[in-house]
Amino acid sequence: MKAILKTFSEVWDLRLARVFLLGVVSGYPQALIFSAMTGWLTDIDLSRSEIGLFSLVATVYNVNFVWAPLVDHLRIPGLSVLGHRKSWIVLCMAAIIVLGALLALTGPTLSLFITATLCLSIATVSATQDLAIDAYRITVFEVHEEKMIGHAAAMATCGWWTGFNLAGMFAFLFADQVGWNTVYFGLSIALLGLLVVMLLFVKEPPRPLPSSEPVRLTRIKFIDSSYVAGVSEFFKRNGMKLSLCLLIFVFTFKLGEAYLGKMVIIFYRELGFTNAEIGIYSKGLGLVITITCSIAAGFFMSKFGTLRGLMLAGIAMAATNFLFAWLAVIGPDKSALVFVQIADGITSALSTVAFVSFMTHFTSHLYAATQYGALASLGTSGRTLLAATSGFVVDWLAGDWVIFFILTALMVGPALLLLWWISTMRPSGMAAEAGSSRVQSTEYTGEPKDQSSDEP
Repeated sequence: MKAILKTFSEVWDLRLARVFLLGVVSGYPQALIFSAMTGWLTDIDLSRSEIGLFSLVATVYNVNFVWAPLVDHLRIPGLSVLGHRKSWIVLCMAAIIVLGALLALTGPTLSLFITATLCLSIATVSATQDLAIDAYRITVFEVHEEKMIGHAAAMATCGWWTGFNLAGMFAFLFADQVGWNTVYFGLSIALLGLLVVMLLFVKEPPRPLPSSEPVRLTRIKFIDSSYVAGVSEFFKRNGMKLSLCLLIFVFTFKLGEAYLGKMVIIFYRELGFTNAEIGIYSKGLGLVITITCSIAAGFFMSKFGTLRGLMLAGIAMAATNFLFAWLAVIGPDKSALVFVQIADGITSALSTVAFVSFMTHFTSHLYAATQYGALASLGTSGRTLLAATSGFVVDWLAGDWVIFFILTALMVGPALLLLWWISTMRPSGMAAEAGSSRVQSTEYTGEPKDQSSDEP
């Protein structure tokens, strides 16, 4: 009984609620440029290949590590009073609101070029915002609070899917009634409300910058040396062999899921489901399942460690893709769609929480935005650069969705073999060793702040 109470006391922490809210902020803009935009482009009869290529606007997420040292070190004039991490998040949210409104005023029916430019701009700002949000999540907990990493990853995952799915559900439910332009206006206004909530609720982590002096706009020569230092620390701490294995695994783990995700809206439409049905079953139901399972995954990672959970989640993720092939065979059956969405929500939640925990374990607090940004960018690059060909693959298969989904399931196999190899290099346990390395690599000037006041 005491163990159960102790486990639940770990998540009764206001910092986790803030991580959840920032997860919502992170996932929200991606609905603008991915799921909702895919629906809009499908409605104007763009081909599968063209829609797949349009997703290349997300390539910017692959390279945000380049300017990650800015987010780690640079204070924004006029906003630094809000706090270092918080000021970056506020600036990015304001920019996304403006860009979303411009997208509502134009849209692909007016100009595909303008739409692509605005989506690329939103992706760039969102990728920068993610650096600040990830750094917040990593640094808001003390280095000795190792068990909180899984819970924080779970809350971040819950928040991301909440922002992504709520925005997408709103878009698909009302698109046929009011039109996509009006939907995008509504999404921009809702994001403004989210900005106000974030300003009132999120508290800056009381930590000094890694450098002894705040960096100003006129002093940015530090970037090259700071980035090199962050990368060097990662390789030195983990060793060359393990570091390279980690990088390859991060790049390949979510490839199959990404290929599926790029085409799933088109698949639903071609199968015969309406926009409203996609909003209810894919976004609404998926959100409930994902949140519930993400919270459960946080307890699982805290209890059993990341490596075993990641392996099981990867196997389950591949198995779920076979269910989409089954749905393609039986056609637009709502009961089957619900079953597939429940299974997909469970495996997506487990794999995402485990994957985020995995990368967090190998990230130093001292270079939080730089190292985590680089790992996340590497993972995103596989999901954007390679998965952009997903439309061509479906066309090459002559629209055979069954074969396509089977291929996406098999894509997970090489990453799981690599994960097993990584486990042989860390035989004594993932969580303990990774946690130890994080502590050794984390040094701060100044006294650590007692976070107990943040707990209700």
